[in-house]
Amino acid sequence: MTDASDAHTAMTSLKGRRVVVTGGTTGIGRAIAVLLASEGARLHICGRDPHHLQDALDRIADVGEGQGTSIDLAEDGAVARYFEEAGRALGGIDVAVINAAVAAEGLTDMSADAVRYAIATDFTAYLMSAHAAIEAGATDLVLTGSMSAHVLGPGSTVYAGIKAGIAGFAEALRREVGPKGVRVSLVEPGKTGADMQQPDLPPEKQREMIAKQTMLRAEDIAVGVHYVLTQPQRTVVQQITIVPRDQEGE
Repeated sequence: MTDASDAHTAMTSLKGRRVVVTGGTTGIGRAIAVLLASEGARLHICGRDPHHLQDALDRIADVGEGQGTSIDLAEDGAVARYFEEAGRALGGIDVAVINAAVAAEGLTDMSADAVRYAIATDFTAYLMSAHAAIEAGATDLVLTGSMSAHVLGPGSTVYAGIKAGIAGFAEALRREVGPKGVRVSLVEPGKTGADMQQPDLPPEKQREMIAKQTMLRAEDIAVGVHYVLTQPQRTVVQQITIVPRDQEGE
């Protein structure tokens, strides 16, 4: 028999790891939570809508173990309250997938209040979530970015600016906390089917684009996060970009 013992590097098991997923009730976050739960991780998720939360928890219960809470992380003090609750429920936090975000339009198409809310959710809450996760002892941080940071369009002003900031933050944070034993990874999806795409792209249009391979399924991004988290502890996947095969031709 051929000896294949050196054909693959050792993988890090997710079994029993205590994982927080912000924005884990719909779309990419939900898919990530379900996959990690199916691999034996213990999940705690949050989202703004109680009905979406319950739907996600029901699905997680089909494959593993999960808890969650309904909260708006844009509210003052909400991030600290959430991570305290999640850490208490899980008995600590090993992994934080920082994913909660809202869609944003071009700057001149948004009200001042809408711009402030997008920044509070998509940027401030990201940074504060990373801070809270590290304070809670997490050794893996995965930030969901976006290809919008690089593929700039006239209607992406606010969202692209925020996601470019997240990309810079992730790189600098990795250098800051890497020597302290904390891995920081940035996952940048291309166009992905999710509630966030509505109303511009209704569900039937999203399904059509996925069939044509011009849009990803949320589960495609979840697999990328799984890859990041299961690599040996001596490694860090600094950045992973996942786009539809035919996105350029769309």
